[in-house]
Amino acid sequence: MLQRKLGQRIAVLRKARKLTQEQLAEAIGCSVEFISLVERGVNAPSVAGLEKFAKVLKVEVKELFSFEKQTQ
Repeated sequence: MLQRKLGQRIAVLRKARKLTQEQLAEAIGCSVEFISLVERGVNAPSVAGLEKFAKVLKVEVKELFSFEKQTQ
């Protein structure tokens, strides 16, 4: 459940920044497939990966776990 919510939150933030999965993958240094798996809640990033996601999405790591405002 948490993994799926995290993935949805990352997708919402990515779209808010008008980034494609390809652009996010390039900025983080991973594959588009990994981004897709994360956004679908199949995989979860490591702690170091969370820091990379947060930096690229211009949020603090804790904001990746802010689910209450999410509409999806």
